[in-house]
Amino acid sequence: MRKVELTQAPVELFKILKFEGIAESGGEAKSMIENGHVLLNGKIETRKRKKIVSGDLIEVNQESLKISCRNPDK
Repeated sequence: MRKVELTQAPVELFKILKFEGIAESGGEAKSMIENGHVLLNGKIETRKRKKIVSGDLIEVNQESLKISCRNPDK
């Protein structure tokens, strides 16, 4: 499991996939989500712009990302 620390929250799901290198582009990230290849907290997530906050767990391509936020109130 990889830990991802956000400098501010919330962040849209597709942006995390793009910035963490799971998807090569925002378009690819959106396609992965839309096609049901991404789990958020154990459930399939199809909303590309779903807001991700501290404590969320993203699973995709046999990789897990645990989200934390440096400044959870911002």
